[in-house]
Amino acid sequence: MSETGKYIYGIIKSNTEEIFDLDEIVPLDDIYRLRNPAEVVEGGEISNRAYTISFQDISAVVSDSEIVGYSHMPKDTLARLLVRHQQVVEKVMTTHTIIPMRLGTFTDSDEQVREILAKGYRTIKDILERSENCIEIDVVATLSDFNSFLQEVSEEKEIERLKQSLSSKKGGVTVDDQMRVGVLVKKCLDKKKSEFADQIQTVLNEIADGFKAHDLMDDKMVLNTAFLLDQSRQKDFERKVEETNNKFEEKLNFRCVGPLPPYSFYTLEVKRPQFEEVNWAKEKLGLKDDFITAGEIKKAHRRLALACHPDKNPDTPGIEEKFDDMTRAYKILLDYYRASNQTEEVDGCYFDEEAFEKNAMLVTTME
Repeated sequence: MSETGKYIYGIIKSNTEEIFDLDEIVPLDDIYRLRNPAEVVEGGEISNRAYTISFQDISAVVSDSEIVGYSHMPKDTLARLLVRHQQVVEKVMTTHTIIPMRLGTFTDSDEQVREILAKGYRTIKDILERSENCIEIDVVATLSDFNSFLQEVSEEKEIERLKQSLSSKKGGVTVDDQMRVGVLVKKCLDKKKSEFADQIQTVLNEIADGFKAHDLMDDKMVLNTAFLLDQSRQKDFERKVEETNNKFEEKLNFRCVGPLPPYSFYTLEVKRPQFEEVNWAKEKLGLKDDFITAGEIKKAHRRLALACHPDKNPDTPGIEEKFDDMTRAYKILLDYYRASNQTEEVDGCYFDEEAFEKNAMLVTTME
């Protein structure tokens, strides 16, 4: 018999009971069948709805669901679940600012949902405030004619010189020589695409409040970036995209997806970190006491950010890795602090192993 629980789509600012009808969205039981008769409604199917579970002035949007493992799920099933997850989040978005939850977040009960809301309350409130009226628009730019672009790149002076030097070589051109040409072409191709991407992002950042670059899926793709902006500026942003598209004439094709909830910027996840990870973060920030205040965490971060910022130490080996570690350590400690200290009256919390066992749940934004 399968275990049933609550599937969490996201979190909104609300303390009232709300129900979201999902009749136009593919039901969960069409994706995987619920096998616990106690949870099956009349007619033998799961009620296709989402509803809220509240804690103070915030609420999780959930559905009753069979608890399933997503890590070994077939790709086609996972893709359908992702579509449903996004459809529900985007439906709620029409009436609320919603912080999306990571795909596949389940709990056993209403009480566990409220525990997540309680542990993450300060982080959630902060993100809700920052994301108020914010939307995400994803912009993809691809080369219109890859072969023509490749030919243009292949005629660069640096590549032509290499080809000429190899053609006059004794013994003829070897496989290694051909590989050298290929590597140089790839380098020039990536450089040219990067220049295009920088030009596009510079223009669109005039409207956007932030951006997050995603991986390029193939050689034709020049840009795959999520932009965060106030929803009142959506038309201005779309106009900028159109102007940029015209500027590149026939070289690039642009595609916009959105408006979306800010998936790339504020998606939440529930984590149960190891004590060793929190202890590592303390050491990275040079904090030795077991009782630490938020002010001490922020002060240590500012001090180290100035000392190991790559822009201020461009010739120091390994400085970028050191800066990344420091930034990650700061996020770990601040998330743990917020999870274990839900009242603002007390400034500080314990970071020893005994206290960790009571607070080993973090609600944080995905990295």
